[in-house]
Amino acid sequence: MMQSFQFPSGKVQYWFQSSIQQFPEIISNAPCVLLTDSHLYELYPSFFSSYPTIVIAAGESTKSMETLSVIMQQLINFEVDKTYYFIGVGGGVVTDIAGLVASTYMRGIRLGLMPTSLLAMVDAAIGGKNGVNVDVYKNMVGTIRQPEFILFDHQFLNTLPDEEWSNGFAEIIKYACLFDEVMLMTLDKNDINYYKQQEADLQQLIQQCVLLKNKVVLEDEREQQQRKLLNFGHTVGHAIENNYSLSHGKAVAIGMVVASKLSVMLEQLPSTFIHTLEKILQQYQLPITYAFDPEVISRTLKMDKKRQQETIDFILLKAIGKARIRKVSIELLTQNLITIASTEKS
Repeated sequence: MMQSFQFPSGKVQYWFQSSIQQFPEIISNAPCVLLTDSHLYELYPSFFSSYPTIVIAAGESTKSMETLSVIMQQLINFEVDKTYYFIGVGGGVVTDIAGLVASTYMRGIRLGLMPTSLLAMVDAAIGGKNGVNVDVYKNMVGTIRQPEFILFDHQFLNTLPDEEWSNGFAEIIKYACLFDEVMLMTLDKNDINYYKQQEADLQQLIQQCVLLKNKVVLEDEREQQQRKLLNFGHTVGHAIENNYSLSHGKAVAIGMVVASKLSVMLEQLPSTFIHTLEKILQQYQLPITYAFDPEVISRTLKMDKKRQQETIDFILLKAIGKARIRKVSIELLTQNLITIASTEKS
């Protein structure tokens, strides 16, 4: 099932409930080079052996300028020109790097994505954002560039480690908090094992999340206003992720709890929501507390892309499905982080 959407930067085809067997048809047998990581390359050797493939090390540490340079050199070695597709086959690390490479090599070549993790399917591969990290600063170098297509083959999830299932559900829970109270209640009713076993319900949930994010990006591709809402849980989450080497989903889960506690302090969000959120996070095997140093987090936030002078655009909840972008001073944010960190230790 294919749905097509026109963004300011290009047209994207979403191939839902599809298969890698359709890949040659989708690219019309145009020349291509694939990008994947070492883990996936070992899991699907027959597929990757059919195409020129660049293999990078698995893991967040690969998202670097050094990796970018190595890939560029390999594309030159393959004599890749503008008629080629560059195809990212992997999780969020691979799709982020693939997007940045495709938007900068020869000032832009054709891009397609095949997300293989739940996190990439519902979030990382959607919306055109891509980039690499610089030290502890997440996605500091990047562009916004839509792929021509995204192919969703749910069979990739059959080899997904348990932790990666949880990482994906952190983003799904985020969408529910921001936009859909019914979805949040459905997630509350079920748990991670339910969706592992109920493929049809999982496919519907993935498509629902993609279209929720897609709607926001269509309205604000360059993240001038409403797209900033998608950073709920990510501002503090990214800082925790890179300073403490937590997985993205676990860090975002902690970030959502912190953002919700700040919402109680600053937006009069009913405190009962904290209990609801923590219960749901635990049902999807995600943490609800972490012993972070608020001063370390505050220092990292000073170089966050959302900071403007002494304030930062922070996403807070007024209620389930009602979020707002609020400029919060770094000083006030640090004070509240100290309060939250002290409460969690006590």
